[in-house]
Amino acid sequence: MKILRADRHRRMPWKNGAGETIEIIAWPEGSGLEDFEWRISMARVATDGPFSCFPDVDRTLCLLEGEGLALTIAGEPEVLLTQASAPFRFPGDVAVTSRLMKGPITDLNVMTRRGRRSHKVMRLCADGPREIGREVGATLLLSRSQGLALTNNNWREILDVADAALFEGAFNLRIEPASGAAVAYLVELGSEAP
Repeated sequence: MKILRADRHRRMPWKNGAGETIEIIAWPEGSGLEDFEWRISMARVATDGPFSCFPDVDRTLCLLEGEGLALTIAGEPEVLLTQASAPFRFPGDVAVTSRLMKGPITDLNVMTRRGRRSHKVMRLCADGPREIGREVGATLLLSRSQGLALTNNNWREILDVADAALFEGAFNLRIEPASGAAVAYLVELGSEAP
């Protein structure tokens, strides 16, 4: 397990230069926007406009903060994303424009190189202890809550908002909210496209 603290995430401009992204992690380590195998980031969107184009990349977007984001993808009818929406998957190499519903939003963006990597994103809501685990692949858990505890028989780690934990291969652990309910995002990364 590797802990990725929010204050260590890399800040960089969007590919199209229209904003800033906060890169949680990209693989291989040190890869850029043109040669990553997979990449997990967050971005604050403050204006309407086009998304960056990522050839041969599949993307999943989740709304973390804000009232809503409407996406128009390849001229199809708008898709409205809210914090309650399921993670939304779309190709990164088609024309996408966004429209804010009521002010700025923050999103979670997961990207994998098509034909070489795959991904699945799940939103977890825990109002008490919850067991999670996986047998193979890389897995990232992103906390959206303060004081989210990760425990197993040998260790205990605390994640705050925007902290993440990366697991390589098999793992089993328990997540425990500090109080009330906790929200986290689980990203499963595969070695090849489904």
